[in-house]
Amino acid sequence: MSQIGDFAEVELLDAIFNQATYAPASIYMSLHTADPGDTGTTELAGGSYARQNVSASFAPAAAGAVSSDVEISFADLPVGTITHIGIWDAVTVGNFLWGGTLTASKTTNSGDTLSIAAGDATFTLD
Repeated sequence: MSQIGDFAEVELLDAIFNQATYAPASIYMSLHTADPGDTGTTELAGGSYARQNVSASFAPAAAGAVSSDVEISFADLPVGTITHIGIWDAVTVGNFLWGGTLTASKTTNSGDTLSIAAGDATFTLD
């Protein structure tokens, strides 16, 4: 399941109905320990965790979905259980754009690397 964030909802509606444009200069993937909701809460913290730039990591959208076309890795993670991923328009703070649930939770130990295989990060509009 994926869900669009509050900020992205407004930008999409304005793009369609008011011919406004919004295109972030870059997008970043985050890891979450619970459902980030519409605002990106529950983002992982600690270790050397950082959002990853995924600006050139997705194939063109088709059939209401877009999927990663490269492996996305997060290194030197803290202890935690990752359940969701998110997309932001900044490497820190910024606007939460989209969230999605992992197929299976991933438990990490201090220093672990979590990799999401090409094709495994999919975001949909339904």
